[in-house]
Amino acid sequence: MENEEEAEALSSNPTREALDLDPALQKKRQTMLERLSNRHQTRTDSSLTRRSAESDSASSPSFESTSTFLSRFSNSKSSIESQLAQCRLSDPTQLKPQLDQISSSISDLEKLVAENSYFLPSYEVRSSLKAVSDLRQSLENLSAELLPKKKFSFRNKGPKKDPIAEPKEKEKEKEPEKSGFRVPASPGIWNKKGETLVHNFKGSEVGEFTISDLDSCEVRLMGSVRALFVHRLRNCKVYTGPVTGSVLIEGVEGCVLVMASHQIRIHNAKRCDFYLRVRSRPIIEDSCEVRFAPYCLSYKGIEEELRETTLDEETENWANVDDFLWLRAVQSPNWSVLPENERVGLIDISNSEEVRPLPVLLVSMCAWSKR
Repeated sequence: MENEEEAEALSSNPTREALDLDPALQKKRQTMLERLSNRHQTRTDSSLTRRSAESDSASSPSFESTSTFLSRFSNSKSSIESQLAQCRLSDPTQLKPQLDQISSSISDLEKLVAENSYFLPSYEVRSSLKAVSDLRQSLENLSAELLPKKKFSFRNKGPKKDPIAEPKEKEKEKEPEKSGFRVPASPGIWNKKGETLVHNFKGSEVGEFTISDLDSCEVRLMGSVRALFVHRLRNCKVYTGPVTGSVLIEGVEGCVLVMASHQIRIHNAKRCDFYLRVRSRPIIEDSCEVRFAPYCLSYKGIEEELRETTLDEETENWANVDDFLWLRAVQSPNWSVLPENERVGLIDISNSEEVRPLPVLLVSMCAWSKR
């Protein structure tokens, strides 16, 4: 409208002779022409900027959308399933490296879910975690089938056992656990009571680490690992540096656990306090009387390790716990935020002396010798 008025004003201007005679009219006409030229240039620049932004958006779409995440997740999942199928046709001598690579890919996929869970709907998070769990189970089944492990045992020449009583004894020994948690044969700390156990991962290439069957122990882990498994702990304190992938906790009671990880899943925990820094929402199942508070661990070099593993920022997800078995809209009664006046202060483990954990084979020998 304004342009039309200005154009009309120009068209109704006097002739050039009149303009030459009247400097005021000439100045007014010049001002109008400059305004029209500036407005046209501004609109042209704005159009170019908008087109450039649209082009950048098309070439680098935002990853913070459910559809984009699901597409990438589906492609990665299909690739892993294809690799699992190819393993059956591979050279037996190349199986171990291939299975290790698949395990790493599954961990990367799990990390992808953890890093993007803050904007995903709860249903998509659960569905994706279930798919990752199924892939890991498929990998374990395939490893057990294609790479059977020889059982370590001693042969004793003793009196012959009653062939009727022997099967009953074996049935008792092989009585399955109620839990579906499978402890991996990874480096770790096993079968200890009343000890302080320290391990430093700095400079090591440990991918997975297991803490299993401890009673009244204190565990101090410095440095970072890809995955951490915690199984059957009673009255223990566990302090860990950053975990780049996930922490899986099963069967803990009366414990204090201080951990930083991209994802933390807790199953069958009772009367425990968790001090966490986690990129995704912590998940609990079959748990009760568990309380949560922010991460509070310190040792030399931990700040740099947290930055390297993108765990240096406090997300406050420690207070956003998902109870998978509590489907009501109200707060789950199985967990709560730990009151500030009951929280421990900053825990500094800088002066801890490392005690090397026993290898898995020696642990098996020690367990056998105690029988």
